[in-house]
Amino acid sequence: MWSGTARPDKADAYVRHLQQSTFPLLASLPGHRGAYILRRDAGGRVVFTVMTIWDSVDAIAGFSGGDPEMAVVPAEAKALLMSYDTRAVHWEVAYRL
Repeated sequence: MWSGTARPDKADAYVRHLQQSTFPLLASLPGHRGAYILRRDAGGRVVFTVMTIWDSVDAIAGFSGGDPEMAVVPAEAKALLMSYDTRAVHWEVAYRL
């Protein structure tokens, strides 16, 4: 899980960036199982949480360049965001309904 914020006028462009650039790349990587974009308007800014689903921490490290907690934020995404986490947080599934 990873979070960032955008101005309202940049929010839709950020979603498009994920849909057109980031998610197709992720889909091509071994161990990637899906992704979600969560969005919330928060008084003059839009907060995003991006959840990606992976088989293992090793699979994540294949995307992040070795450090699975290092956030991968390309220049195009940085230009659309006001702020963003520099580290991702990983969770293990304890139960699935």
